[in-house]
Amino acid sequence: MKKEMLTATPTGRGRHMTALPTPLLSLLSLIFLFVSCSEAHEHTAPAINPNDSVSMMASYGVNTLISDSGVIKYRIVTERWEVNTLRQPTRWEFMKGIFFEQFDEKFHVQGYIQADTAWYFDQLRLWKLRGRVNVRNIDGLVYTSEELYWDGTSHEFYSNVYSRLVTPERTIEGTCFRSDENMYHYTITNSKGSFEKDDMDGSQKEEPAPADANDTTAVQVPVRQASKKHKAVGK
Repeated sequence: MKKEMLTATPTGRGRHMTALPTPLLSLLSLIFLFVSCSEAHEHTAPAINPNDSVSMMASYGVNTLISDSGVIKYRIVTERWEVNTLRQPTRWEFMKGIFFEQFDEKFHVQGYIQADTAWYFDQLRLWKLRGRVNVRNIDGLVYTSEELYWDGTSHEFYSNVYSRLVTPERTIEGTCFRSDENMYHYTITNSKGSFEKDDMDGSQKEEPAPADANDTTAVQVPVRQASKKHKAVGK
């Protein structure tokens, strides 16, 4: 039996019932369905909480002294210093560069440290220095690299990238560097450079000449006795 839909149509004398065929009814249903599905829906992401990464403190034009165990050990000079306690691990950020002066117990300058960018993870007592890192001590040693870590717990410097070390007596380059805080005892692996005769094995008695070593063994450089203070080499 053919299905029909009756509708009321007003006329002059009363109402007249008109039947809608099934195909027309199906077409109207599809039109209504298409219109309802084509309505635009706005897709929004949850708001970013600004407290997720914002530093709790930012200082500009800083020139301050830092103490260690109650003794003034360092001077920090930086254009911008941020303290972030929300990120883990908590850290100090020096995104505009940093300059250190190191002091001994009598407040005498023992060395300088400079880097383009630095982070200090205060809970770990660990410094991470990046970009044109430059370290000098009062004995004329100059260390340069693109990355250097400074562990305040073990009182060591270390780096796993290319490093160059220059003293008044020798020049050494390598890909792995480790040293004490004063740069008196240091080890460089995968090294090459020029050395004094005394740096080599004691059995070598030939006329001193520059040596060039390319190997994977570590070069343990003897302690230099700083009898006199002199200017650092180069910039």
